[in-house]
Amino acid sequence: MAGTASQHTDGEGVDAGVGLTALLVAAARAIETHRHDSLARDVYAEHFVRAAPACAHWPVRIQQVTDGDGNPLWGRFARYFGLRTRVLDDFLLRSVRTGARQVVLLGAGLDTRAFRLDWPSDCVVFEVDRAGVLAFKHQVLTDLSADPKVKRVPVPVDLRADWVAALTAAGFDPAAPSVWLAEGLLFYLPSRAETYLIDTVDRLTAEGSALAFEAKLEKDLLAYRDSAIYTATREQIGIDLLHLFDKGPRPDSAGDLTAKGWSTSVHTPFDFTRRHGRGPLPEPNDALEGNRWVFAHKPRP
Repeated sequence: MAGTASQHTDGEGVDAGVGLTALLVAAARAIETHRHDSLARDVYAEHFVRAAPACAHWPVRIQQVTDGDGNPLWGRFARYFGLRTRVLDDFLLRSVRTGARQVVLLGAGLDTRAFRLDWPSDCVVFEVDRAGVLAFKHQVLTDLSADPKVKRVPVPVDLRADWVAALTAAGFDPAAPSVWLAEGLLFYLPSRAETYLIDTVDRLTAEGSALAFEAKLEKDLLAYRDSAIYTATREQIGIDLLHLFDKGPRPDSAGDLTAKGWSTSVHTPFDFTRRHGRGPLPEPNDALEGNRWVFAHKPRP
């Protein structure tokens, strides 16, 4: 849910609509950071939460939650975001180790990977999101005197606008290998917009490039309206994720990439819970049941 492009977007910042979900993920990363068995560390995350009036009262440590890990939102759901952060961190770092030097974060939200991961010195990280979101992030990080560990290029543009022109004007080179991330973004987009985004990434990527994204497979999202995660998110912090998600049928973007010659692999989050020994496992009426993490590589000849 780092992404902030949606037909439901409210305003330009992080204080409502899909923008508020970026703060939810930041709170989850803060909680994960302070766990004794943390899968990912983001020392900036809690500062985003504290800087936004809408969520200044949210927990940033599991000890601040009355029922701790038994809380569906700040326990299980937050752990999901922690696991997702770690898995996608690993994917990006593997990709740059094998040749990609351009990293494109689509719907970057409050992503701080440019500040917290160890990148090769000649990498560049492009952060594509709405101007209001990037401005909020810039202010918080400036107040902390935070310095990125790599060349970082914010690209302030709505993904519903001509983001390709903005990205290339910012210095992105389609002829060089790149790695792309759409973390928690696509299920806010209408099907047609997702297909356009995937087709555009294919068109802009050289051989040796890679892409990771999160998808949902449910045919009827509303069937999970009463699941513990969605109920807790609505009741505890007032975010109705099912209102924000696009309700239309989803395209088979992994299949589309395969048809274009990419090699793709599709995993459930639970695959990585078992691999790392930490994270959510399936349960009845599970809002995470349809989530898939897709990893795609555009092979060299």
